[in-house]
Amino acid sequence: MNFDYAKDSKEQRPFEYYFKKYQGMDPAEISERTGIPYDEENRYFILRLMGSTYEISYPGYEIRHREDAVGSYPLETAMNAKILALRYLVEGNRAPSAGEYLTYREVPWGEFYFRNFQGRCLARLAFGYGTKITRFQEIMEHLGANKLDLGDASYEFEFMNDLFVRFILWEGDEEFPPSSQILFSDNFPIAFSAEDMAVVGDISIGLLKTLEKQL
Repeated sequence: MNFDYAKDSKEQRPFEYYFKKYQGMDPAEISERTGIPYDEENRYFILRLMGSTYEISYPGYEIRHREDAVGSYPLETAMNAKILALRYLVEGNRAPSAGEYLTYREVPWGEFYFRNFQGRCLARLAFGYGTKITRFQEIMEHLGANKLDLGDASYEFEFMNDLFVRFILWEGDEEFPPSSQILFSDNFPIAFSAEDMAVVGDISIGLLKTLEKQL
């Protein structure tokens, strides 16, 4: 398989490392550990991400989406999404949620990485959509997210199979800037590290930005 990343790309080595491990693993073990269904006859995993369903081949890691109305497919186009899904297949573990939600600071090492997460995700969400609440709502509705009664606008969506995220926005005014909160279902820390969870925010907000241009 070929990817268009630069020779010195920071993403090249991580991808190659996890791809090599993926190729040597038992797909049945991957499916049992992660809860990601595996089609033995057609040799692909069935993974949901941000409102779309993808087929991920084994052992080739070729990715294609099933037809839907979303219109943008980060797992096919964004290297950070490809690596995140690959890391989950190689190292992730499934765990049921107790129905609780965690702030980033509440996850292991979240306090240590919070400053990065704040600028990379919370500020980006707040200043991207805190003054465009109606647009935010349109995009989230397009993704099939569930509307919540938190803040001035809020939605819950399935980021990946049985792993849920909540985006909450508060509008800015003359005295206060817009603000946001991102909450993760309590099974996230079993599946991903704090660093990976910042990438989850990147991918999710990136999809919103792409859809904003398309809708």
